[in-house]
Amino acid sequence: MIIKEVRGKSPEIGKDCFIAENATIVGEVSMGDECSIWFNAVVRGDVNYIKMGNKVNVQDGAVIHGTYQKAATTIGNNVSIGHNAVVHGCTVKDNVLIGMGSIIMDNCVVESNSIIAAGAVVTQGTHVEAGSIYAGMPAKKIKDISPELSQGEIDRIANAYVTYSSWFKET
Repeated sequence: MIIKEVRGKSPEIGKDCFIAENATIVGEVSMGDECSIWFNAVVRGDVNYIKMGNKVNVQDGAVIHGTYQKAATTIGNNVSIGHNAVVHGCTVKDNVLIGMGSIIMDNCVVESNSIIAAGAVVTQGTHVEAGSIYAGMPAKKIKDISPELSQGEIDRIANAYVTYSSWFKET
């Protein structure tokens, strides 16, 4: 793994986190407890800060970054960022699932209890409504989330990644 200071700022990693051997975390990054940064994921707090809450998983190949002097990235609690997603200079609130290969651009706000579908492109400045699913290119609201879907997918995946990361800590 690469954990590196940039411009005098070093990553701060919470308790009980898993960082894969080839993950990269640099600069002004703060991460809560029970987070996981998976294989080939990059969390790059070099040009602006990145703040992550508790129980955030950044899956394989995902990139978290921001824009210099313009757009930092803030991620809440219980958030899953799917394989090869890009989360850039935006705010993602609590209990969110960001699907594989999706892109969330600068100055977006993804409200709590939302799902960004796989492959969606959330264009700059979009405000994703709480409790909704956004899909497409550009991403648009396609429906509201039922409590069953919220628990069945958002909570299930976040909890599963806490379990998966424990497998790697045992070895």
